[in-house]
Amino acid sequence: MKQGIHPETYRLVAFKDMSNDHVFITRSCVNTKETITLDGIDYPLYKLEISNTSHPFYTGKMKLVDTAGRVDKFRSRYGDRKK
Repeated sequence: MKQGIHPETYRLVAFKDMSNDHVFITRSCVNTKETITLDGIDYPLYKLEISNTSHPFYTGKMKLVDTAGRVDKFRSRYGDRKK
């Protein structure tokens, strides 16, 4: 393996999916401010909003998130027009 090709901060990092608290460890050079202890070892912690354990493509559970009522606004504006 070539020497000196990886950054100095390339290390094991714990990534935590905040939607379901799934934690996985992989190598990364991401900047972190927090740490987490897993099996007695401290790892830098990076928090994710979504991962393969919560993404609808991987889970097969599609859900419609309509917080602003966009679908209702669209339907009231355009209705069921057929040409």
